[in-house]
Amino acid sequence: QVQLVESGGGLVQSGGSLRLSCAASARTFSIYTMGWFRQAPGQEREFVAAISGSGRDTYYADNVKDRFTISRDNAKNTVYLQMNTLKPEDTAVYYCATGLDLGRPKLRFDDYRYWGQGTQVTVSS
Repeated sequence: QVQLVESGGGLVQSGGSLRLSCAASARTFSIYTMGWFRQAPGQEREFVAAISGSGRDTYYADNVKDRFTISRDNAKNTVYLQMNTLKPEDTAVYYCATGLDLGRPKLRFDDYRYWGQGTQVTVSS
């Protein structure tokens, strides 16, 4: 069982920045791929970004590439999502997720076994 706790959400103006954090309870954090997803009201949960256990490989959705950066600190059991140039359409609940690193990208909802409770990000225009 891995527990995930997100933090860092909030209200920001369009063009602003936020950094989300997700702390994991995993004993060996580096064996887990970490991902961020988001869900806006009335919409399905969508993939945002993922990072391999070592941190070497990262993946992004096209609509956040060049604006968001995922990173991890395996010594602190924490993954981050730096979000820059935020837009109103980025408004959503952001979820951290994890699953064992199997050496392939994890871009789908069902690739992940454990989920956090979510943190709200609201971007005002």
